[in-house]
Amino acid sequence: MILILLAIFLACLFLPWTQNINAKGSVTTRSPEQRPQAIQSVIGGRLENWFVREGDFVAKGDTIVFISETKSEYFDPNLLERTSEQIAAKSNSVASYDQKLIALQNQYTAIQQTLDLKKEQNLNKKEQARNKIKMDSIDLIAFKTNLDIAENQLDRTKNLYDKGLKTLTELQEKENKVQAANAKLNVQKNKLLNQKNVLANLQVELQTIGKEYLDKLAKSQSEQQSAISAKLESVAATSKLRNQLSNYSERQKLYYVTAPQSGYVTKTLKKGIGETIKEGTDIITIMPAKYDLAVELYAKPQDLPLLNLEDLVQLRFDGWPAIVISGWPESSTGVFQGKIVAIDKFISNNGFYRILISPHNEKKVWPEKLSIGTGAQAFILLSEVPIWYEVWRQLNGFPPDYYKSKMEKKEQLKRKAPLKSVK
Repeated sequence: MILILLAIFLACLFLPWTQNINAKGSVTTRSPEQRPQAIQSVIGGRLENWFVREGDFVAKGDTIVFISETKSEYFDPNLLERTSEQIAAKSNSVASYDQKLIALQNQYTAIQQTLDLKKEQNLNKKEQARNKIKMDSIDLIAFKTNLDIAENQLDRTKNLYDKGLKTLTELQEKENKVQAANAKLNVQKNKLLNQKNVLANLQVELQTIGKEYLDKLAKSQSEQQSAISAKLESVAATSKLRNQLSNYSERQKLYYVTAPQSGYVTKTLKKGIGETIKEGTDIITIMPAKYDLAVELYAKPQDLPLLNLEDLVQLRFDGWPAIVISGWPESSTGVFQGKIVAIDKFISNNGFYRILISPHNEKKVWPEKLSIGTGAQAFILLSEVPIWYEVWRQLNGFPPDYYKSKMEKKEQLKRKAPLKSVK
């Protein structure tokens, strides 16, 4: 019997054995939005009224809790109406500045037109002064000529008087004529000089007019720019008030915290009525009603090179009886199949690599009542080898497919080795 048992034992060592990698994990979901999530309050406030209890089903948009305001700047119950009144007042202010700008532009145009008229008037006066200067110059030449004639007549009359041919009265008349002609000449010189001074004054007046009206134009432009600046400030203030009004409106909508998606209320993190919370504080946890199951496993670093996407995995879930024979998967019962869909490229904090398994329902469908967080144990199937090889590998602590990995390394080295040149 010992020999028979020994023969049977030796024969069993040559039976086929499916190599596998054991890993533990839990049930999860592939999509982030399908996992349990905490619902936060966007704004800080005071809990006033709960609309759900733990275990309740809520549809998307259902109200979970109502909070009241705790910040003093939002206490006014007529905040929206008062902000709307401020917007209307600022809008009217913008319209007033528009009217002021139109008036200032008309004023600028009127000043410009007046300046042009003044210049034209000054130019006409200058032209008249030039004409008078020309006329006075001609008159001055005539008076000079008259003076020369009178002096010539005086000289002849004086000569004749000395000879006794002319009387003293005639001589005195000629002297009077010379004095009168000389006086008229001096008057004409002064008149001509006055006309030249008038022309010079008109030239100075033209410059004065230009400077005076340029100051008025510059002042009008400055007032226009001030009005434009004030208008822009009013526009900016109006836009800011509209932004505040929109923010106030949206903030009032946030007093009611609603469910982002349909699911079940699992746990309330804040309790009671009257408790104050800060913005971003977790209030309640919700589990989505619809989700796609997956299994999250953690494998050893030495087993990671042997794993590939789409590899089949045997799974055993907590709460579902199963008889698992890891080396003979076809003899196992109560197990479910899955396939690898994701392998992390970075090690986790626990020192293992995270692997994600999705259902493979060709042979057996995963249980419907499988919940998120249920424990799972996986048997990742590898190559089929004799039992003696697996025992020897386990005793030596070698990883699965040890020799296969060595052969692959040798082939990679051969591929990388440079070809020898043939002489």
